[in-house]
Amino acid sequence: MAHPAQHDHQQHAGHEHQGHHEHHGEHRDHAGHAEHAGHAEHHEQHAHHGHGGGAVTWAAAAQATLHCLTGCAIGEILGMVLGTAFGLGNGTTVVLSVLLAFVFGYALTMRGVLKAGLDVRTAVKVALAADTVSIIVMEIIDNTVMMTVPGAMDAGLADILFWLALAGSLALAFVLTVPVNKWMIGKGRGHAVVHAYHQH
Repeated sequence: MAHPAQHDHQQHAGHEHQGHHEHHGEHRDHAGHAEHAGHAEHHEQHAHHGHGGGAVTWAAAAQATLHCLTGCAIGEILGMVLGTAFGLGNGTTVVLSVLLAFVFGYALTMRGVLKAGLDVRTAVKVALAADTVSIIVMEIIDNTVMMTVPGAMDAGLADILFWLALAGSLALAFVLTVPVNKWMIGKGRGHAVVHAYHQH
């Protein structure tokens, strides 16, 4: 028969052992939770800052600008062609071209991020964040060139001057927008947002 003191000691040791296991389990749960929170925080920071942590190459900036220019060029050319074909005034043609440039510019970016699994609402937000500044800069340059080249806006679709001026305006817009995109990507803005979602 066990001595009462020995029995109490065994009971106390059992409780201590059980408490140690419970504490150890809580510690593991806490560690797992902390690790999960760390991963979530890292993902959120990466989505917000994109490439902001490293050097941005001119090639990456040029690629982002070319992507934006593609949508802008489609809208710009379509707007100019429609304005010229229907005999619209210069002001109306410019407004139409700008609107279509934004539509096609955003549409191309949305197409890419929707393929990455984003919902439409989030895709719209990403497109707005990625392309708005870039499109604005391009459109200012495009339309300034078209308005300042003598006879470019009044030239017909069969006139080489129209196409030369339009091609020149798009080329100049590309060259001047690359540094803007490089700066924005370096700050984690612009197309850095798109890259963050494509990588996850």
